[in-house]
Amino acid sequence: MIIIAQVLIKYALFEPFPSITTLSTIGFILLVIATLCIAAAGNIINDIYDIETDTINKPDKVVIGKQVSEKVAYSLFFAFNIIGILLGFYISYSVGESSFFSIFVIISLALYVYASYLKGTILFGNVLISFLVAMSILIVGIFDLLPAIIPQTRNTQMTFFKIVIDYAVFAFLVNLIREIVKDIQDIDGDYKAGMNTLPIVLGRERANKIAFIISMLPIGAVIYFIVTYLYTQQIAIWYFLIFIIAPLVYCTIKIFSAKHDKHYQHISILYKIILLLGLLSLLLYPLILK
Repeated sequence: MIIIAQVLIKYALFEPFPSITTLSTIGFILLVIATLCIAAAGNIINDIYDIETDTINKPDKVVIGKQVSEKVAYSLFFAFNIIGILLGFYISYSVGESSFFSIFVIISLALYVYASYLKGTILFGNVLISFLVAMSILIVGIFDLLPAIIPQTRNTQMTFFKIVIDYAVFAFLVNLIREIVKDIQDIDGDYKAGMNTLPIVLGRERANKIAFIISMLPIGAVIYFIVTYLYTQQIAIWYFLIFIIAPLVYCTIKIFSAKHDKHYQHISILYKIILLLGLLSLLLYPLILK
């Protein structure tokens, strides 16, 4: 999903205007690899800390301790982080913004804090991991647009950066709902592990109502995006109505009536598909920008 998002932002959204970007093809590939390494390290440390809860919630998917030893997992965690951070330093230096290197360090630390502590807290972990998902989208704009800003092209560059921000906000909201839904689904294992997630603190029904309310936000955000940028583009409007807004409304209805784990699993999968469909809408921009 990260690869799809970053490639589409670079080559479907930015490429028609190469004069406004900074990264070469090699530089962009290194940015993707750096992001993937940091994300892989985050997934590994998350799996290490989730051994107890995963044994209860999804025993068939436990990898650490079965297929891979904990020692090897920690080695991979450090290796991926080091590679990602070193690549991040090189990319930051190559675009003339050495301070951007701190982004990779902060994200790496945030993923560790999330896995080791914040994941088991009420909403803080959900918000943090959703923000980091959004950053995997926003980081392309940060490295490819911001260093290239000059007075002559500033308006165009900021317009494209705002579009990237909108997609990042969409990813944040969709992932936030999905994280809450997953917490409701995993309440038994999380409770036995001593976590204090939203459904454990407030109860399944109240957490469900909060997820229902938040599920309306991406619907409003997409409508705002259509009205702001796409009101003259019929193909784009129909795409968003059929493949984004309709599924979002369906998920909101399903959350309202959800009762069992299977219902929440179904909703979680649908939100992942919606996020993918949202990213694929970037393919429309070469047609829109002609």
